[in-house]
Amino acid sequence: MSFRQSIPNEITPFNLVIFGGDGDLSKRKIIPAVFHRFADKQIKVDFTIRCISRSLSDEKAFKKMLKEFIQLDLKDKDNDKVIDDFLKRVGLMTIGKNDTESYSELKADLDKTEEYQNVYYFSVPSGAFSEICNTLKDSKLINAKSKVVLEKPLGHDLKSSRAINDIISAAFKEEQIFRIDHYLGKETVQNLMVLRFANHLFERAWNAENIKDIQITVAESLGVEKRAGYYDNTGALLDMMQNHLLQLLCLIAMEPPSSLNPDAIRNEKVKVLQSLRLFDKESIKKNVVRGQYTRGANDGQKLNSYLEDIKQYNSETETFVAIKAHIDNWRWKNTPIYLRTGKRMKRRYSDIVINFKELPHNIFPESKHPLQNKLIIRLQPEERIELVQLSKIPGPGGYRFKPIALKLDFIDSFQDRMPGAYERLIIDVIRGNQTLFMRHDELEAAWIWIESITKYMKKETPLSLYESGTWGPGDEILDENTKWQTK
Repeated sequence: MSFRQSIPNEITPFNLVIFGGDGDLSKRKIIPAVFHRFADKQIKVDFTIRCISRSLSDEKAFKKMLKEFIQLDLKDKDNDKVIDDFLKRVGLMTIGKNDTESYSELKADLDKTEEYQNVYYFSVPSGAFSEICNTLKDSKLINAKSKVVLEKPLGHDLKSSRAINDIISAAFKEEQIFRIDHYLGKETVQNLMVLRFANHLFERAWNAENIKDIQITVAESLGVEKRAGYYDNTGALLDMMQNHLLQLLCLIAMEPPSSLNPDAIRNEKVKVLQSLRLFDKESIKKNVVRGQYTRGANDGQKLNSYLEDIKQYNSETETFVAIKAHIDNWRWKNTPIYLRTGKRMKRRYSDIVINFKELPHNIFPESKHPLQNKLIIRLQPEERIELVQLSKIPGPGGYRFKPIALKLDFIDSFQDRMPGAYERLIIDVIRGNQTLFMRHDELEAAWIWIESITKYMKKETPLSLYESGTWGPGDEILDENTKWQTK
């Protein structure tokens, strides 16, 4: 199947309809993201936002709450006029059922602006996607200008993912579907393309000949919080690995695309996923570690165990997973790629570390440091890129070394406010640019690899318990002389 599209840049008038519009994601991320683009005058066209709720009906109280969330991220608190102007475009609509009668008010409202594009944002569990999509279709609310944004997770396995995709694809064309992953909207992730493909220094060294290993870590200091029910049916592998970490891996490992055309980029990402070595009953024992947090402490605060947090004392759901993966192609042959994510770890951070190989001949045998460089791409909490190299410590007495990092800190280097990930992604949806969104064959390839793990993981990998406030297990899968790059 061929996917070709241009990259439109024009923002045209739109109606943004958020199903689950009264939910946490909508209040904290989606609506504030649109506000910031409006306040920065990037959105200069007419638009409306309709927040769909199953129960809320007090629009005045709802807007007051939205204003408080918007103000959380503002340095200049004296923005009442701009916020009030923005909120005039926001409306609350109660729809209790997914049927054409319940959607009649929405249809009447949207029909007033037939020339606008309607963007339907499904900020609800994926189990509700099919009903909403079918009702929109039956209500004749989908046309050539319509778009749909799908939040993760898209199913719980390959079969359920295909079922959801079949229903969505029956109503929307592939170029109208935007499968969102907010990690791809982060500024540092965006900079990966420029770092790799606009710098001769890195692209020439970006292969198995020069790179010892790649480590991708997404560490969370919090536990499951209010997501106990969802998380216990999902676990770390499906919650984080299947989407966030694999997307980061694709950008790190992909071949240079032929152009910046969205499908040219996504074609290369699909090739990475299809080249990931599948696991079997034997290989999973040596290359996958799963864990669950127990009681512990962090910064003097006592922390409960996972079982206490979810109040289910027989659960074997993993809150930590570490995987040693391989990509079977010429660029990455025999290069280990370590993927790690977990909850209740010592600190919250996400980064990608490229460990380069040592020099083939060491003329400084007295050095206590390995003669190798590493590139650190920090995604959160502070976005920056560091190239670590050895430098001589000034003074007499021979050669003494110290690792020195050359830093590109986005906050220090670019003084303006850093737009959030959702701001970039939502604007891309409105423009119709699918570069940062998963295509259906990309999603399928990810699920095929993940299912080679889920098929054997619980039977073949014991559940390792780790104390809250630590870095968790995972050393078992590391090669000799390899350490996790933990900060």
